[in-house]
Amino acid sequence: MPQALLKVQNLKKHYPISQGLWGQTTGQVKAVDGVSFDIYPGETLGLVGESGCGKTTTGRAILRLIEPTSGDVTFKNMHVTTLKQKKLRELRRHMQIIFQDPYSSLNPRLTVGGILSEPLKIHKLTTKSARGERITDLLETVGLSPDAARRYPHEFSGGQRQRIGIARALAVEPELIIADEPVSALDVSIQAQIVNLLQDLQAQLGLTFLFIAHDLSVVRHISQRVAVMYLGRIVEIASREELYNNPQHPYTQALLSSVPVPDPRIKRNRTILKGDVPNPSNVPSGCPFHPRCPEATTDCKQVEPELLEMGNQHRVACILRTQQAA
Repeated sequence: MPQALLKVQNLKKHYPISQGLWGQTTGQVKAVDGVSFDIYPGETLGLVGESGCGKTTTGRAILRLIEPTSGDVTFKNMHVTTLKQKKLRELRRHMQIIFQDPYSSLNPRLTVGGILSEPLKIHKLTTKSARGERITDLLETVGLSPDAARRYPHEFSGGQRQRIGIARALAVEPELIIADEPVSALDVSIQAQIVNLLQDLQAQLGLTFLFIAHDLSVVRHISQRVAVMYLGRIVEIASREELYNNPQHPYTQALLSSVPVPDPRIKRNRTILKGDVPNPSNVPSGCPFHPRCPEATTDCKQVEPELLEMGNQHRVACILRTQQAA
């Protein structure tokens, strides 16, 4: 097994709840609550879960676009969470992000050429005379005409704007890209084009991806390993084949049962979860999934499960599964 490019250990992001005249802290919203995983060079790790489970917060906390409450993020043996501002700016050349909304993430006052010039200027990667050629190369790499450099973001379609966002991320020649639901705002036909583009870029440039999404079909297509989040925690992580063919956690099983089958003659037995996702400011005791779990026992209400190895590099946070394995 190669050395991990990115190691995330017990990452937490809690937001204080303030009330009263003096803004007294009365509680905390546990958006990310003890997430741990590794990403290896050249692979794509898919991070999936319901809306509000903490996927985007995890991605942004890794890059320190928001400051984590605690935990450790290590990129190539550098501790990201303790870096000073100057070193952090240097590191950001190697760790980039593609945002979910391709319109709000682009400065409407700048041309595309101006947008792509910004990272090149900040990191002093090209001379002024060579900058135009570099911008042309970036646009052609993501499938856009060099003429796009003279136009503004509002003149492009959603799919084209996302290609510009990808070009901006590639401008500084990163090793790791966090793709935060990069296709969820696009039409289905355009989604396939963007996913295929990301795969082609990974093959050409040796990129490593953390691919955040809620569409399990897209994640299955692009990822080598998949991590499933629920209420700020990872409840299962395994290779793509292992997770989709042999899901262990009841939450993962319910998610996979909801994926549409492209054949009207096949009927899938869906697992309908009862109730709603609990409030992250009032996480249930024991297993956070137990109020909705169809298999919950008394122990599930009292024992907080650890993410344990089940064999074949398949880890699950469920006391029922670990008891069965023992």
